[in-house]
Amino acid sequence: MNEETKIKVLLVDDQPLFVHSLAQVFNYRAEDIEIIGIVNNGIEAVEIAKKQNPDIIIMDIKMPKMNGVEATKIIMQNNPAIKIMMLTTFDEDEYVLEAIKYGAKGYLLKNLLPEEVIMAIRSLQAGVNQISPSIIKKLANQISNNSQEKISNNNIKQKYFETLTELEKNILKLTVKGFSNKEIAYELNLAEQTVKNYLSIIFSKLSVHKRSQLIKKCIDEKLLS
Repeated sequence: MNEETKIKVLLVDDQPLFVHSLAQVFNYRAEDIEIIGIVNNGIEAVEIAKKQNPDIIIMDIKMPKMNGVEATKIIMQNNPAIKIMMLTTFDEDEYVLEAIKYGAKGYLLKNLLPEEVIMAIRSLQAGVNQISPSIIKKLANQISNNSQEKISNNNIKQKYFETLTELEKNILKLTVKGFSNKEIAYELNLAEQTVKNYLSIIFSKLSVHKRSQLIKKCIDEKLLS
């Protein structure tokens, strides 16, 4: 495969056994993925990202010197074209929402199969954000809790509507027009389950719990105008 067509990936994780095993998986099972570096903290990730300009960074969250969330913030400020995929375990989910705010495009659990990680990288490179379905509910609950404790409903709308990706906005527009999940999937060339997952994220970002509330909110607050 032509080196220029490969997906350039930077691995950032402070667990040597895990990260080097992951690199070996890519080397043996994914000829379209090139590991351009392996580092163990956020400071090194920021420096390598500047020098190597990777397509995708797989970023651990809890690391020494600088955690993955802070590194994501700096890297996105320096080069927003880089796609960052966070790695998380269930006890770290409280950090993922911050990563979303700073521009992370994917959120994976460390217990995924190697093939699932490879597919997630390919999908992310193709422009489809990745999120493990099992953490969607936790993120939704976290957004809801933060909204009650920190800011008003109006501010929530403004804050989280701005975090919608172009794909999420397209799904939102079709939902408001009355399209079913199946119809949206056909229109955007997605799997129906993928549409359901993205709607869950949209519900969370706009602090609604069902489709009718979402549509009403968009109409009442003119979110799509």
